[in-house]
Amino acid sequence: MPPSLDDQNKIKDVENDVSSVPNENAIADASNPQNWSQRRKVTIIGLVTFSTLNDALACTIFAPVVSQLLEDFHSPSPTVASLLISIHGIGFVVGLLFLAPLSEIYGRCPLMHVSNGVFLTSALLSALSVNVPMMVVARILMGLAGCVPATMGGGVIADLMPVDKRGMAMAIWASGILLGNVIGPIIGGYMAMNVGWRWTFWMEVIVSGCSAIACIFLMRETYTPLLMRQQSRGSPPQAPRQKQVIWHAIARPTKLLTRSPVVILTSIYNSAAYVYTYFLITTFPRLFTEEYGFNPGQVGLTYIGQGLGFCIAMLTVGVFSDRYTRHRQKLKGAFTPEDRLPPILLGCCCLAIGMICYGWTVKAQTHWIAPIVATGFAGLGIAYLFSSVDLYLVDSYPLYASSAIAANVVVRSILGALLPLAAPELYNRLGYGWGNSLLGFIALTLAPTTLLLYKYGEWLRCHSRFQVNL
Repeated sequence: MPPSLDDQNKIKDVENDVSSVPNENAIADASNPQNWSQRRKVTIIGLVTFSTLNDALACTIFAPVVSQLLEDFHSPSPTVASLLISIHGIGFVVGLLFLAPLSEIYGRCPLMHVSNGVFLTSALLSALSVNVPMMVVARILMGLAGCVPATMGGGVIADLMPVDKRGMAMAIWASGILLGNVIGPIIGGYMAMNVGWRWTFWMEVIVSGCSAIACIFLMRETYTPLLMRQQSRGSPPQAPRQKQVIWHAIARPTKLLTRSPVVILTSIYNSAAYVYTYFLITTFPRLFTEEYGFNPGQVGLTYIGQGLGFCIAMLTVGVFSDRYTRHRQKLKGAFTPEDRLPPILLGCCCLAIGMICYGWTVKAQTHWIAPIVATGFAGLGIAYLFSSVDLYLVDSYPLYASSAIAANVVVRSILGALLPLAAPELYNRLGYGWGNSLLGFIALTLAPTTLLLYKYGEWLRCHSRFQVNL
């Protein structure tokens, strides 16, 4: 049961032991993660990024081999194929709401180790599956485990990096999510042609096993309030109150998503980036097979254009964000999270240009390199939106970054799973030219809202009417 109003003060007393902001003397201590060596910071961020990449890889590598799996299981139903691909997202969304906020109570390390263990188990179960129900259970568990690094990464970076160095770190972590969506189909396409579907999961067993072992030896707790509490040897909350604290934490992403205009609006930006990514991913196989005669392996290589756009965007947005932050601090004497928003405006324009050019180069039946180059511009815009939104949320809610990102990811995951299902009907009615132009025009309409958020975002975050009891 959710806590009553009479219990709110009790909950706050307990949470102050776990998630209160340390005082200036405490954060100046050498045990504070922001004072750790650069090598240790890079190692921890690298571990979380690698786990994030692995989950995105496991999600998309399966798509090219699902037909082989169903043939082996004697169940060639298109509905079952769609279910096996999308069921990962169901586990992912459920995990976002229940697991991500727990890192703000128990810390980052325990959840990371549990996530690695469950992910390894689910990969092993997938590789050994003998029927569809067994594979469904394995895919749900994989999504459940994969949501932890995909949301906790922003919180880890907020723990480790000061504001003026956070941009590049966030860009590197976000690249794990985006590049996994590109690399997965490439690997899956060639594995489907040469070694069969089971080896895609045996590869995941090997990769996730290495990740789990590395985390056991190299991962360290980074959540500063918890470290301060352990340093002061504070006693753990009593059981009844502990349950109330857990409920309060689990409800945090939902509160942010329903009461914070900032989180709601940024969820639209991030959802647009994610939906357009999947529009491209789901239409490439049919397009390049039917129009250009590519085999499954060659179809996988068509994702390279989008991947290059991601890489260029991550490098430029990271450098720009950090430099712009330092510039604004010198100019105004202070920094606000809204200073992270300018790349979103550029991202909307690049995304619109990329989608429109992609559609009309296909319509005109140009050389295959032309639509791939166009998707590079789309990838540039997608990554600008994606990384800037995550940066903005981390800076807006540094102590509750995992919950803020979880709220954001819930929306983008649901829309990313559902809206691309309309892609075949969209292109059948409007064709690739006008269909993608429509998507480009929608992206352009988001640009003016960025200016409004830049101007009024601080008021929306700070006004008492929109304050969220976190």
